[in-house]
Amino acid sequence: MKIGVIGSGSFGTALGSLLADKGYDVALWCRNDSQVESINRDHINNKHLPNFVLPEKLTASKDLRSVVEGKDMIVSSPPSHALTEILREIKGYLPEKVPIVSASKGIENGTLRLVSEIFESELPGKYHAYLSYLSGPSFAKEIIQKVPTIVSIASKNEATARKVQEIFSFLYFRTYWTPDVVGVEVGGSLKNVIALAAGVSDGLGFGQNTRAALITRGLNEITKIGLKLGADPMTFLGPSGMGDLILTCCGEQSRNRTVGFRLGQGETLEQILASMNEVAEGVKTTKSAYELSQKLGIEMAITNEVYKMLYEGKNPKEVVKDLMKRDLKREGVSV
Repeated sequence: MKIGVIGSGSFGTALGSLLADKGYDVALWCRNDSQVESINRDHINNKHLPNFVLPEKLTASKDLRSVVEGKDMIVSSPPSHALTEILREIKGYLPEKVPIVSASKGIENGTLRLVSEIFESELPGKYHAYLSYLSGPSFAKEIIQKVPTIVSIASKNEATARKVQEIFSFLYFRTYWTPDVVGVEVGGSLKNVIALAAGVSDGLGFGQNTRAALITRGLNEITKIGLKLGADPMTFLGPSGMGDLILTCCGEQSRNRTVGFRLGQGETLEQILASMNEVAEGVKTTKSAYELSQKLGIEMAITNEVYKMLYEGKNPKEVVKDLMKRDLKREGVSV
C-alpha cells in the first residue's frame, strides 16, 4: 500500500511514521527543502521532531502532486486554515475510490465551516463516500514513541470507516469507528479553545480545582454546540470528546495549553505566536467558535471570555473574575 500524507507538522509526521512502521510506503509532503533533505537523508524531521528517528519507509517531497497522485490512501493533516487552498490544488489529480483521512482540527474563519464541510464543499461528490476524520487524545511525540493510544475514526460511510480503522490499527494505536462526523469534528475543534482557558488558569497560578472546573464546563459548551449541529451526545464522552479535552487541557505538550499558560504569565499573544514553529489551532478556532455561538444563539461563557482575551485585549485575571461572578445556573446541558 502506498500512502500520501499532506502536512509535515508534528502530527502529520507522527501519523506517517505510524503507517510506515506498519510496513506501508509513506510519502510526506513538506514545504521546505531542508525538511525534505533531513527526512530523506537522516530520517529526522528537523523542524518539528528533531529528537526522533523516523522509519525508512517514510520519505518526503516538496512536490504535492507526486505525494498525492496514484496513492492507495491519502492522509490530510495541514492546519485547518490552509485546507481549502490545498484541496483546490489537488482535486484535479486526487485519486478516486481510495480512503481520504483528515486529521486537521478547527473551524474555518469567515465561513464557519467544520473541516468535514470544507472537504464536502471543495471536493466533487464522487469523493464524499471515501472521506473520514481522525481525532482523539494523541500527542504526536507519544505516537512516535509507541505509547499506547486510542483515537476515533468518523465517517458517514461505514465501509470507509472500517477500512481506515483497520489500516491505522496497530500494536500501540487502537481505533474506534463512529458515524458521528459532526460530533468528532466539534469535539476536536472546540477542545483547543477550552485548553487555552485551562492554560491561562495554570499560568495565573490557580490550582487543579480551577482546571477541573474549566474542563467540566468546557465539555458542557462543546456538547451544547454539538447538539445544535446534530451530533450524538455520547460522542462527547468518547476519545474525541472528553478524552481529547482532558489531554489538551492537562498535557504539557499541548500547544494550545502552552499559549494560554504564557498569556497567564503576562506575555502578549503576538510574542507567543512569533516564537512558535507550529500552529496552535485554538487561536483561530476561538474566533470562529465565538461567531458560530452568536449565530446559533448559544451561550458559551468560556469561549466568549477567551475570545475577548485574544481579540479584544481583555486581561486574563478579569476573564477568570467574570466567569466566577456569572449568574448562578442549574446543572445540565440545555441548548
